[in-house]
Amino acid sequence: MTLQTSAIEPSVPRALIGVVVDNALVLALVTVFAIFSFATPTFLTIANLQSILVNNFTLLAIAAIAMTSAVSVGGIDLSVGTAIDFASFAFVSLVLAGQPVAIAALAGLGAGAAVGAFNAVLISGIGISPFLATLGTLFIGRSIQQLLTNGGNPVYLPPSGIPETFRFLGRGAIGGIPVPLIITAIIIVAATVILTRARFGRVALAIGIQPSVVRYSGIAARIHVAMAFILAGLIAAVAGLILSATVTVYIPSSGSAFLLNAIGATFIGTTLSRLGRPNIPGTVLGVLLLGIVANGLLLTGLNFYWQQVGTGLLIFAVLALSFITRRKASA
Repeated sequence: MTLQTSAIEPSVPRALIGVVVDNALVLALVTVFAIFSFATPTFLTIANLQSILVNNFTLLAIAAIAMTSAVSVGGIDLSVGTAIDFASFAFVSLVLAGQPVAIAALAGLGAGAAVGAFNAVLISGIGISPFLATLGTLFIGRSIQQLLTNGGNPVYLPPSGIPETFRFLGRGAIGGIPVPLIITAIIIVAATVILTRARFGRVALAIGIQPSVVRYSGIAARIHVAMAFILAGLIAAVAGLILSATVTVYIPSSGSAFLLNAIGATFIGTTLSRLGRPNIPGTVLGVLLLGIVANGLLLTGLNFYWQQVGTGLLIFAVLALSFITRRKASA
């Protein structure tokens, strides 16, 4: 009896560690949701939950999915905000010039993809590291925006001249579901399929894990890396279109506001993978976690700067919990 007990007991904490490793992000999400549910009576109202999904989730989720595409090949994209801004500028400018909304939207998507293509040339063509390449694109993009707007002046659309299809993209609803949320859901599903089912996604993740093995296997790794950054720019452009249609104005460098949280959500999402790899479900949960924290801290009346401190501490806590428990599980 004694021998059996001693054999079983060590397996119990190991099993618990395994549960924490696999579900650290989910546990953090449930915990903060429960805390804010008790901390403020308005948190669980339908209006507030809708606000979290529409205002705190949609745009950041799209930006974070774009970031996930770049991180999947072992890189990072600091110019995600630039792609958002260029798409927004092209979209608003063409609508202001009287072009059809569909044409303006295609131009906006093209502008975002162009940012990704520029990064692809720097990274896959010249061989510059993703960090330095996208950092350079970020600086160049900000300067171009300043030049195009005479020093950073917003480009407004006159209220009387805004097409209904333009408004619908940012503020419309289908069956009671906001259009931005529907678009975000479509991107989530499409990106999940691309990264998990398509050959490109499998190769991209393999490049992120063991790039030398991929190169020696005869796979064109550079092409896949280039495609990952072009895809990142294209996805980020969608956020630019929705942002413009929501606020009906282009504000230079406004896309940069999503950069740090997109990085945070992407790396928080890696805790959902046993290999610590970027994945769309984890990124989405990471965005939802950051959105709930931002909303909950706002409802509690905490100072904005303390909200940023709280978000940073949360990111540290989730990553630390996952890394420590994963290390114990492998010990």
